[in-house]
Amino acid sequence: MPVLRCFLPLLPTYAEGRALMAASSILSCSFPETDIAVLTINDPDKGANVLSPPVLEELAAQLDQLEARDDLAGLVICSGKPGNYIAGADLRQFVAWIDAPAEQITEFCRLGQQLFQRLAASRFVTVAAIDGVCLGGGAELALWCDRRILTSNSKTQYGFPEVKVGLYPGWGGTARTPRIVGLSNAVEMITSGESISPADAYAMGLATDVVEPEALEAAAIGLIRSEHQSGAYLKDRERWAAPIEISDTELGFLGATASSFIQGKTKGNYPSPLVALEIMLGCAGTDVQAACEAEAEQFPQVFGSPVNRSLLNVFFLQDRNKKDTGVAQDEVAVAPIKSVSVIGAGVMGQGIAAANVRRKIPATITDTSREALAAGVSKVLDEVSYNREIKGPDVKKAVEMAPAVNGSTSLEEVAASDLVIEAVVERLEVKQQVYAGLEPLMRPDAILASNTSTIPITTLAEGLARPEQFVGIHFFNPVRKMPLVEIIRGQQTSDATIASAVAYAKAIGKTPVVVGDGPGFLVNRLLLPYMNESLELVCEGASIREVEQAAKAFGMPMGPITLFDVVGIDVALFAGAVMHEAFPERIVASRLLQAMHAEGRLGQKSGAGFFSYQGTKKGRGKPDPETDRIIETCRTATGSFTAESLQMRMFLPMLLEATRVIEAGLVRDPRDVDLGLIFGIGFPPFKGGLLAWADTLGAEQVVAALEPFQEVGPRYQPTQMLLDMAQQGGKFYD
Repeated sequence: MPVLRCFLPLLPTYAEGRALMAASSILSCSFPETDIAVLTINDPDKGANVLSPPVLEELAAQLDQLEARDDLAGLVICSGKPGNYIAGADLRQFVAWIDAPAEQITEFCRLGQQLFQRLAASRFVTVAAIDGVCLGGGAELALWCDRRILTSNSKTQYGFPEVKVGLYPGWGGTARTPRIVGLSNAVEMITSGESISPADAYAMGLATDVVEPEALEAAAIGLIRSEHQSGAYLKDRERWAAPIEISDTELGFLGATASSFIQGKTKGNYPSPLVALEIMLGCAGTDVQAACEAEAEQFPQVFGSPVNRSLLNVFFLQDRNKKDTGVAQDEVAVAPIKSVSVIGAGVMGQGIAAANVRRKIPATITDTSREALAAGVSKVLDEVSYNREIKGPDVKKAVEMAPAVNGSTSLEEVAASDLVIEAVVERLEVKQQVYAGLEPLMRPDAILASNTSTIPITTLAEGLARPEQFVGIHFFNPVRKMPLVEIIRGQQTSDATIASAVAYAKAIGKTPVVVGDGPGFLVNRLLLPYMNESLELVCEGASIREVEQAAKAFGMPMGPITLFDVVGIDVALFAGAVMHEAFPERIVASRLLQAMHAEGRLGQKSGAGFFSYQGTKKGRGKPDPETDRIIETCRTATGSFTAESLQMRMFLPMLLEATRVIEAGLVRDPRDVDLGLIFGIGFPPFKGGLLAWADTLGAEQVVAALEPFQEVGPRYQPTQMLLDMAQQGGKFYD
């Protein structure tokens, strides 16, 4: 099929892909039986198989050869990488089309559809033998096969994550899925972007069988023989090419409920799930070919959109982070962390210990209070044994996990671990007292870390015998939900310690960002100006409701006033004091926060903060007249604000502080700022990150936006970095 040869010409920067294919083939074809072909995908240059233009070209060539034969009973498509089938399309290559004309993007979708449709129209039975991750374009390739067999491997999963980068399946996924598993199942899979397990795939009819990995090829061959005898695959080909059998009433109900659910989840900020829903509902009454055409024609609506570009940026931030060792040197000895001790059995200590146990790393936890220790160990076991189905701890799982949790009051036992993380109260003298008793008992090669969120690592390291093996490992609360971990380098922290801490954070499923030492480190240093400004706005006349709505309309997961109550007003007051002491010219000591603290209103934990939590469910606050009374005592003006002016007042100080962090060299790359804020405070991914958002405005426009606020104070004074960018037309992202 010569039309498939258009894949590479559409990407001239990858024209050399043909030469690479000749030198190293990614697809290999074998014949375990004379009439059975097994096509194996195994990219020798990548850890995971992906569908790049060269791979698609090679697939077309392989099908050309197989279709020329008239003696084949079946084709099995499998992977040569255990635990990985196809992880989707190669986004680094396909992103080269992002500025292509709409008609070219549509044609690209049609080409992919035409290639995969050959699997459903061949003279032989086609079976996708799936072991491991099968996502995106890989899931669509498997979808166009007559049958799919999945293994029981714990790594095996099947899904369409395209909405997570602002897209939807564009190679027949929205057309073929609802005809195989039903419209309701397809809507849930495609619009949520979540993967399903082999058991779920089998239950909904997506998988014909689930087998052990070692039995996969034999099961696929057996299935081909069975299908030839029954002819069932031919009937399914006809059924899956036809319109979907669903009444108008059912279709209307599904559309209304799904649309409402998606709107509630996305708040209208992520358009691709709704576009995919409209395509699937609108094409339910058409044949699969018409559905494919609608899918292709609508694809330019999402591909290259601002949200798609932003989410792709987030994807590449994560991809870069996975490969980043945390240090500039190529080869640094990384100490393997096989055991961890946590000092402090409070909320943070419990969360850190649970994060380790969940990843099969034994954790010892200790506390000066035996009662707190016993409660901490119990909470750790409850967390690691939580079962979503029963919505509570699973006794059997708790018994299995129990040996990995060790509650101890023996300092020698605590000191025996590869890594010891201190998570005690935020007081310098208390932490240094812990280190003084602990460090002499630790092995010479062990690492000591602090979970501090405010105290400089260099200050904490004073008096240590091995400051080069001391590092900040700052988890965010709640640990089980927050992916970010700040790895903080003190003045004497070694590269080996940093690299080991980064590797450890990744091993427990976290996203580490290496930052330099200083007040607030990275995330809190940028977060506090935003939160602080929200209180100043309230004192200047904005209502709490207006401030909250403006922040959430921008895309923040919660308003800044609510965040004060969640963090704790006492904690925020202490952190603000640290920042005010370090940067008094631009960090205002909030009178309102001090007044709330003086009244004993500490937030959710005390039942009242800026909101009242008495008699509310799940920590949901309600307006409190007492808060209004306190605000009046701190009122400095009675101004009125638009939603846009509120947003600029809150987010511009955050942006300016980010430029200061970059100027000071506290991050190794500006991209770390965006990664840290997205995964540390929930900065809206659909904006791509704080700096990516600033780039959409342009530095010149940002400087202009700051001008009306100059009278507010020095915190709105543009930095030299920003002024230079505005003058030169520079961007944070090259």
